[in-house]
Amino acid sequence: MRFSQIQGLAPETARALTGMVDSGHIPHALMFHEDDGGGGVAIALAFVQYLMCQSRNDRDSCGECPECNRVSKLIHPDLHFLYPVTGGTLVEDYLPRWRELVSADPAFSAARFREALGMEGKSPIIAVPQVKALLEKLNFSALQGGYRCIVIYLPELMNADAGNRLLKLIEEPPAMTQFILVTQAPERVLVTIRSRCQCLRILPVHFAVAQGSAPTESQLQNREMADRMMEALRDRNLGALLELSEELAALGSRERQKGFCIFASEVFRRLFLISQGMEQLAAVPQNEKDKYSAWASECRASFPRKGLEAVSRAVRLIDRNVASKILFTDLADRLFVSF
Repeated sequence: MRFSQIQGLAPETARALTGMVDSGHIPHALMFHEDDGGGGVAIALAFVQYLMCQSRNDRDSCGECPECNRVSKLIHPDLHFLYPVTGGTLVEDYLPRWRELVSADPAFSAARFREALGMEGKSPIIAVPQVKALLEKLNFSALQGGYRCIVIYLPELMNADAGNRLLKLIEEPPAMTQFILVTQAPERVLVTIRSRCQCLRILPVHFAVAQGSAPTESQLQNREMADRMMEALRDRNLGALLELSEELAALGSRERQKGFCIFASEVFRRLFLISQGMEQLAAVPQNEKDKYSAWASECRASFPRKGLEAVSRAVRLIDRNVASKILFTDLADRLFVSF
């Protein structure tokens, strides 16, 4: 993956990442904060390919040298992945399907990730067995004699025991060892790990539009429900908000419910940035700017922060198997009072 292949990539992001490599001042642990389906893994791979490339030019990897070919095919012996899995399985058990997913859909969503790896309706995590397997690999020297890179997808789903095992390596990594974490919820990443990373906000690259494929059904549904939620709040229509909470409670799985909460948290983040005069950082699509501006102008200044707290609380309750009707009714009430 080359930076030039990522349509919609913010030039500032590409300059920042290539500048780190060119200057030789690369933070040993980077955390990319992406939207769900925002292309964070693709950007991480473009960074890895640039880092390992033997013939960089024009602030991009050459795409032709042996290192580039191996990275682009996800078969480089010094490129390792860590992502949530189920039960006692290991990352390697899913590697062929992971490669197929990343190659076919570089800006895949969390729901698409679970679907492609056969984990629908389950609650995958990054646990001790997966981290132990990674640490065993890193006990050996780099096979190609250069950098070793570890891309961690959804580190917010790493449990505390696994995080503690990984922490020492992230704190004091061996020479030429690079960590790239791709998260959709940095506030849920273990504090001890998050504090060791340099965070970089990744604006959506809209691969789906660039490749001519339509958004997934779940993405469309999240957007439609979020629009109804905000319109009900604007109209002070508690009945409509409670009706929506019933629909959320009836979604097919906990992962779909959490997917909506993650989408809603991005809405609240954008509202906060707009209210602070930072529209460019909000990265609102052109065709949605009017509605976001209207929402931001009509809500209280404290609403985006309180809304984010409310959906974060809902995610925690979903993980604890709290009755869906209760937690989404509570969410509706908290948002209604805060708006």
